[in-house]
Amino acid sequence: MQSIVERLQKKTAVVGVLGLGYVGLPLVRAFSNGGLNCIGFDVDPMKVKKLLAGQSYIKHIPSSLVKELLAQNRFDATTDFSRLKECDALIICVPTPLTKNRDPDMKYVVMTAEAIAKELKKGQLVVLESTTYPGTTREVVLPVLVKSGMKVGKDFLLAYSPEREDPGRIDFDTVTIPKVVGGFDPASLEAAVALYGCAVKSVVPVESCEIAEASKILENCYRCINIAFINEMKIILDRMGIDVWKVIDAAKTKPFGFQAFYPGPGLGGHCIPIDPFYLSWKAKRYDVTARFIELAGELNVMMPYYVIGRVAEALNEKGKSLKGSKILVLGLAYKKDVDDLRESPSIILIEQLQHRGAKVDYNDPFIPTTHKQREHDLKMKSVPLTPANLKKYDVVLVSTDHSQYDHEMIVKHAKLVVDSRNATKNVVNGREKIWKA
Repeated sequence: MQSIVERLQKKTAVVGVLGLGYVGLPLVRAFSNGGLNCIGFDVDPMKVKKLLAGQSYIKHIPSSLVKELLAQNRFDATTDFSRLKECDALIICVPTPLTKNRDPDMKYVVMTAEAIAKELKKGQLVVLESTTYPGTTREVVLPVLVKSGMKVGKDFLLAYSPEREDPGRIDFDTVTIPKVVGGFDPASLEAAVALYGCAVKSVVPVESCEIAEASKILENCYRCINIAFINEMKIILDRMGIDVWKVIDAAKTKPFGFQAFYPGPGLGGHCIPIDPFYLSWKAKRYDVTARFIELAGELNVMMPYYVIGRVAEALNEKGKSLKGSKILVLGLAYKKDVDDLRESPSIILIEQLQHRGAKVDYNDPFIPTTHKQREHDLKMKSVPLTPANLKKYDVVLVSTDHSQYDHEMIVKHAKLVVDSRNATKNVVNGREKIWKA
């Protein structure tokens, strides 16, 4: 098994990345820039076609970089999973969504592991990066891989390393975020540390796959619980007539013992809305109820409906009902300055507003048209954000606070603004038209 470590050290190893989305494509960039050749695998032929044409479909991965990697023969993309045998290391970066009953949906991980098992060759390292519950690598991935007839630690190596991507950040990226790595055994850990050492500045080895898996769940549960708490504080303080945003600004002046979290219209992204439910599901198998986590999940799931209630209140003050009103939702992405709409609360807001009889449009400078998702298909196009257009709507709902938005212009020309992100905090004129949500 030393041969893969030697190839990694000599930069002659080939890395296969399975799943070319918001996790996989940045990994390709990091490994390619680190001197390794990469093959990207995806079941979506359109993604592969775009990449081979030098086109990126992710905002923070420029097309110029894809073209450069292709020109230097450091990257190839394919839907042909028989080419897995060309790789020394295989990294699984596929979705881990929830079922309608909020149970872990592991079908993408299982399908990918099955594809690997068909082509698995001696000496390969397999790493799972998809965020999941503790025990997945050992209990789900390993049983599939050993169907190949090979033995872990003897014929192939296995590890887990949680992705820590945060689209839109400018202070940290794939290379500078420390990489936690847990191996199935010492040889697997050694190989995984060598693998990620080629791409990132800091590798953090831990004793087992389970510790690495649990570390990611802990990070996201911490954020989920604190966001739920601040969302609840927003609701309480709103009833008291107190601005929660000003309260947070005051509290965060303390240099210790407090970390600022901010309320919003709900949770979005590929981790925080999902991962806590993975842990609570796993906890039940050990006769433990994850009460904090489940309560936080309930609070965060409720937030889009709270925002809709505030929209209805604001319209009611103007003598209008929600049904039949024209509403413009600003921002479809789950957070500012990204083109990522996975689990975005804006999707729920639009669907629920439409269900209540409102006529809804959206604007997002990064998402000109919606695309079919696993559970949603809005079939909408972004409308131009102009003074004339703004005047057509009964209310403008700020769901995502993109930096490109001129909120002074928006408030000036809108009849009514419901702001769920405190994006209009610096607007001076027209404050009588602004409702906080």
